[in-house]
Amino acid sequence: MNRLFTAWLLAALLLPAPSLAQQKETFDAWAPQREMIRRGQQAVFMCNGLFTSNRTLEQVFAQELAFFPEPIGTPRGGDYLVDKARKAVAIGSPWSGAPVMRAAFREGLGCVVMSPDQGFEDIDALPILKTPPLAGDPATIPWPNGDLVKKQPLPANVDAAALQAASDWAFNRPTPEQVTLSLMVIQNGQIIHERYAPGVDMHTRTRTWSTAKSIAGTLIGILVDQGELRLDEPLGFAWQPKALLSESDPRNAITLRHVLNMSSGLYPIDNAGLEYATGSGLSYWAGTSSVQGALHKALVRTPGTVWDYENYETLLAVYKMKQAIGDPQAYLEFPRKALLDKLGMRSTLLSTDRFGDFILSSQVYTNARDLARLGILYQQGGMWNGERILSKEWIDFERTPAPATAKIGNAYGGQWWLVPDNRKGEVPADAYTTAGNRGQYVIVVPSKHLVIVRRGLDWGRQGFDQWGITREVLKAIR
Repeated sequence: MNRLFTAWLLAALLLPAPSLAQQKETFDAWAPQREMIRRGQQAVFMCNGLFTSNRTLEQVFAQELAFFPEPIGTPRGGDYLVDKARKAVAIGSPWSGAPVMRAAFREGLGCVVMSPDQGFEDIDALPILKTPPLAGDPATIPWPNGDLVKKQPLPANVDAAALQAASDWAFNRPTPEQVTLSLMVIQNGQIIHERYAPGVDMHTRTRTWSTAKSIAGTLIGILVDQGELRLDEPLGFAWQPKALLSESDPRNAITLRHVLNMSSGLYPIDNAGLEYATGSGLSYWAGTSSVQGALHKALVRTPGTVWDYENYETLLAVYKMKQAIGDPQAYLEFPRKALLDKLGMRSTLLSTDRFGDFILSSQVYTNARDLARLGILYQQGGMWNGERILSKEWIDFERTPAPATAKIGNAYGGQWWLVPDNRKGEVPADAYTTAGNRGQYVIVVPSKHLVIVRRGLDWGRQGFDQWGITREVLKAIR
């Protein structure tokens, strides 16, 4: 623990205690952690915005930080430091009463958040992925393996005016809280519509948020297809804290299927107003282990009986993936070798925590075209260039409603979202989608050979309607 963090902790302990009346009205036991997470979150967003997405400070403050109630500083400066040489950001100062939070860009991974007791001198100890780039210039390689797109007329079954109207529906939103950055429509592998907001192009990387969960599900499916993982075997973790008799630990009943279905039965911790105070928020934004937090959860329900959307469910599945691979370096290289390079997803960076564990519940940066490639893989039933990347059986699992979702409209499968019962008829029932905070969607409609990618930087409480854009695009497909 460094001196600055020690001084902050002592100062917090010496603050006068609020009166009993004040405690009843204002006391928040998580306030110090919320402040630490707030600073760490801004450090991650600014670091990735500047050094992963290559955006300007003005763009980062105007869009990436738009949903912050009170961002620290402005594009002109403030209580933060941008170290361009180290590709790192520090938020706060020692005299601010809260720890300084830092994030640093790491080759092959994107920005990694550091713990409060780490300084820029510790950057070299953070994970890094130095592997040769995928061969070839994507500008000269035809789509979808590369970015060379030949101009060709729209397919005869596509209504150009209706397609433009769908695009306008996506971009011209009735609220400033919805900001569409990009929209792609692909039918039978052909790009039939591609549009970007000002300041954004096909190379711009932004955070996927929970769309990353569907990438995690794809990688895990590859290992299941290879026989390295099994859906219905217990996870077999060394759960914490250890039970007196480990064989009697009820958590031993949790399987890979349970966590992929968001139905493990573990105590939910990423909701009830605590998502930016404790739980996975500490690994996202404050430098704690994404694995250890997940292993310390207690079982409160029978596995498979109750659906509860939790980041830790995905992180437990990813930890099982790491155990199956074994070697830490092979684990870091696996996403590229098994998936990204095969699909030509050159712009996709999967980030880790500072311990080298992928935060595949949220922390992925990529562009619209790479996500379209992922969608095409699914639209083609797991095939790519004549090679089977993913089995049909695995895709069927991902598209099958988790049993525990029956009471909430059968809207979730295995790390993919499904058309809820109350929207069936409005859009084809076989459609399914990724879904990430701030409006990140890869929508696959197998019966129409269709993929729709919508990237956003939404904020506030008005979420973008992914089935709405599906409905509007389908109006253009005869």
